[in-house]
Amino acid sequence: MVQLVGSLRKEVAESLSTCRVLVVGAGGIGCELLKNLVLTGFKNIEVIDLDIIDVSNLNRQFLFQKKHVGKSKAQVAKESVLQFCPTANITAYHDNDNITSSTLCLFPAARNHVNRMCLAADIPLIESGTAGYLGQVTVIKKGLTECYECQPKPTQKTFPGCTIRNTPSEPIHCIVWAKYLFNQLFGEEDADQEVSPDTADPEASWNPAETEARAMASETDGDIKRVSTKEWARSTGYDPAKLFNKLFKDDIMYLLTMDKLWKKRKAPLPLDWHQLESQGSRRPQGEVKAVGLKDQQVLGVWGYCQLFQHSIETLRSELQEKGDGAELVWDKDDAPALDFVTAAANLRMHIFSMTMKSRFDIKSMAGNIIPAIATTNAIIAGLIVMEGLKVVSGELESCRTIFLNKHPNLRKKLLVPCILDPPCANCYVCASRPEVTVKLNVLKTTVLALQDRILKERFGMVAPDVNIEDGKGTILISSEEGETDANNGKFLSDFGIRNGSRLQSDDFLQDYTLLINVLHAEDLEKDVEFEVVGDAPDKAPPPPSNQEDASSIANGNKDSAQPSTSNAAAEVDDVMIVESEGEEEEEASSSSAAAVPTSGTKRKHLDDETGEASVKRPRTNQSHEAADAEDDDDDDDIIALD
Repeated sequence: MVQLVGSLRKEVAESLSTCRVLVVGAGGIGCELLKNLVLTGFKNIEVIDLDIIDVSNLNRQFLFQKKHVGKSKAQVAKESVLQFCPTANITAYHDNDNITSSTLCLFPAARNHVNRMCLAADIPLIESGTAGYLGQVTVIKKGLTECYECQPKPTQKTFPGCTIRNTPSEPIHCIVWAKYLFNQLFGEEDADQEVSPDTADPEASWNPAETEARAMASETDGDIKRVSTKEWARSTGYDPAKLFNKLFKDDIMYLLTMDKLWKKRKAPLPLDWHQLESQGSRRPQGEVKAVGLKDQQVLGVWGYCQLFQHSIETLRSELQEKGDGAELVWDKDDAPALDFVTAAANLRMHIFSMTMKSRFDIKSMAGNIIPAIATTNAIIAGLIVMEGLKVVSGELESCRTIFLNKHPNLRKKLLVPCILDPPCANCYVCASRPEVTVKLNVLKTTVLALQDRILKERFGMVAPDVNIEDGKGTILISSEEGETDANNGKFLSDFGIRNGSRLQSDDFLQDYTLLINVLHAEDLEKDVEFEVVGDAPDKAPPPPSNQEDASSIANGNKDSAQPSTSNAAAEVDDVMIVESEGEEEEEASSSSAAAVPTSGTKRKHLDDETGEASVKRPRTNQSHEAADAEDDDDDDDIIALD
């Protein structure tokens, strides 16, 4: 006779009360999930989130109230969840060296890092994400299923708010910022679309008390800039010069006072309207000659200043014609609106040392915003717990990837389960011998670019050590501070690296090793520093058949390519659950794209439970891999059950 404790079998209930859970992220999904965990019977939970609560979080992150604004998300989430279950043992971390704050601020990096740590420790991972009405949950188990990085991710469509407001590094960040600015000035103001510097950026201050004080000070003084941007603009008569200096001079100078942001980044350069205007009779430095079709021209700085002025004057007239209280709606097919976003985005790109874009490029990149949906988060959080119960019960074979669709499929189902895919043999993370080929110009690529742009940004390493397979074991990059700094400015060719050279990169923090084949090329496209040959990891070189060599650098344990033999029911499996709430900006096309497979060939999986063949679609990525992540809080929520 089966004994039940509540709705669970007795042995499962006992396992829940003893297993440990790590929750990384207490955002939109995280709040729902923490509540679900304690109500299901999980007792030992640790939660980490380096972010603080913003007023824009309150419409869906129900563990937080207005009185909590400015406080640590992790700590407040703990206190709120304990009201559901006072006997739960919950530990909150606002910051933690093991998952660095710089890593968590980068949407894909945190997820990749957690994926690799779970592989190294042989801990099951439950990954999830939402974007508007779409969502997905999947289980990742070393040696049994694909890891998070087995398949290439779609380009990130959502980004942390601190990236949009403080530290943009890609043109799309500036375009998102410009669209938010349009709404702040001319449309419906939304606290989720703030454009002023984020004074509570967790990366700008490592002291929780200091960030809380900043946020609370902003609340007590009325936070005029945040909630009254349109009123302030109206009070100036929408004066283009005043708006320009506020956005591109004063706000940028304020960002420069947050000096911790610029220790490892190039600092922005403020622009002054009057200085640029005085140079208007001659071409300012950096002016690009306009050639080609009008929409494909890239203007100079003063050209975009004039476009900024003209578009503001036109939009101001449209508002006046509509009468008091009128609002404009962003439409990329509306010429003045697109002109405004083009000008504002390009001026911000210039300030942050990016290559400016044409009006045509801006229009193609600017899409409609998909809002965060609280009910989507709630559904996904429930599915996470259901998959977690299977793992804890030792029923990994019954785990599924589950997709939440916006509309029912042909079988009238919103939730579509798919059988989990096996590991990708060519994955550059979980394969027995991870290996990639990188196409670059060894005469122009510096050691620092190899470290930062390729190893850290592209392949998600945290602290790489690199040696050249030249028979000497020449150390090119060391993770020890200062040890190889003298190499940073040198070119790869200075070390004898040429076409066909091989590099071995080890990241001991992730227990991860990657072999890199160098393919020298001098014909890369303009502004392209390197290419991963093929669509990594799909077309990475196949692993060698020599098992002895393969095991010598296998990531994680020596049997990394083999299924785990642990018995979850007997040993209480460790489980990691990763979730991301896509809450900031998503292209409208991302909704439909999420319903098709990653490649041109549809992969169908017959589900044993439903008997239906389901087409697997790409994992929701909000954030690159999101984004996410509402524009103001990077809701990459991660949960680990152990």
